[in-house]
Amino acid sequence: MRCLSRRVTLVLWAAWTVCGAFGQKTLTWEEAKRQLLSNNPTLRAGQIGIGESRAEEISAFLRPNPDLTMFVDQLNPFTGNPYQPFSNTLPLVSGSYLHEREHKRELRRQSAQEGTAIAVSELTDQERNLLFDLRVAFVQVLQQKAVVAVAREGLEYYDRVLEVSSARYKVGDIAQVDLDRLELQRVQFESDLETARVNLRTAKIQLLALLNDRTPVEELDVVGRFDFADISTPLEDFRQNALQNRPDLRAALQAVDKARTDYRLAVANGSTDPTFGWDVARDPPIPAFFGVSITIPLRIFDRNQGEKQRTQLDIGRQQHLVEAARAQVFSDVDSAYAILQSNLTLLRKYRARYLQQAARVRETISFSYQHGGASLLDFLQAQQDYRGIQLSYLSLVGSYMSAAAQLNLAVGREVIQ
Repeated sequence: MRCLSRRVTLVLWAAWTVCGAFGQKTLTWEEAKRQLLSNNPTLRAGQIGIGESRAEEISAFLRPNPDLTMFVDQLNPFTGNPYQPFSNTLPLVSGSYLHEREHKRELRRQSAQEGTAIAVSELTDQERNLLFDLRVAFVQVLQQKAVVAVAREGLEYYDRVLEVSSARYKVGDIAQVDLDRLELQRVQFESDLETARVNLRTAKIQLLALLNDRTPVEELDVVGRFDFADISTPLEDFRQNALQNRPDLRAALQAVDKARTDYRLAVANGSTDPTFGWDVARDPPIPAFFGVSITIPLRIFDRNQGEKQRTQLDIGRQQHLVEAARAQVFSDVDSAYAILQSNLTLLRKYRARYLQQAARVRETISFSYQHGGASLLDFLQAQQDYRGIQLSYLSLVGSYMSAAAQLNLAVGREVIQ
């Protein structure tokens, strides 16, 4: 029975392991980006808005419908001759059509098409900002995973020290109070690990919210490079790339073109549109006749002057907004580049010097303490310094990757992976 029970336990454990492996969802950055672009409700709503704007292009290019009029006059059923009640009727059929001059339809369609182009650029800009938010959330998950690993490694290292210290206490090498102080210090390492786990869970929740994903937090994992690399590209290259790729700047330039088209349309709307007409009728004893007509509005009062002035002023306003957008581009690129270089300066020092020094000090002080050559305070301080250096380094790497995402946001495309 005991063997059977053990076999059942092993089978259940294997099944649970397999289910857990299949249930785990691991995302790379490219996979997360594709999921954002396909599932984010804000982007999907923006895509529908572009479809609506394209439908407005169809409406803008419609021709005016002709008019058809039919009537019968001089009906007299009370005449003396009841057999010819419609002998004096005058039937008439007429039609008319408004002819739009000065390319009004073409200008309306062009204005609508330029409005669609602006909507596309604005959606691209929205996508750019959401990708930045996603990148920051993705980096946060990677950073908190690294913090959890460091906290776990610190706890395991400290447990090994406690084992050695317990052995030393048993042989009378250290006092009970020193062992108690060492065991009490373990609480700090446990607290660091639990805090790191909570922060990792929070970062995953934020990532899932951006992805519009209902995967349980425990089943989500991300993989990617959590490190830094030197940037050799000069600032001027980033500026030029930003001027070519920023969708908000492109939308501002497109708004200037649309303002010019709207002004041309306002001028065209100020022109008179003739209405051409025709009619066919009979007037006894004339069996049938037809006629043509043309109606031309007399523009004694030009009621379109205000729209002309408004659209002309809008051109200047949009041009000023382009200058403001261009200045914002330079400001964003310069700020992100400065933050990135500042983080790189510190990270180079950490990698070349501080990380090795902190590890070396911890090992040396731990060895000295275990052999009676260092005090308890020195040992605890060395542990704290090592933990602080490791966490500071991870924080700097996270800041570097966030600054790289900020520079990608400022440029308008991923110039730093």
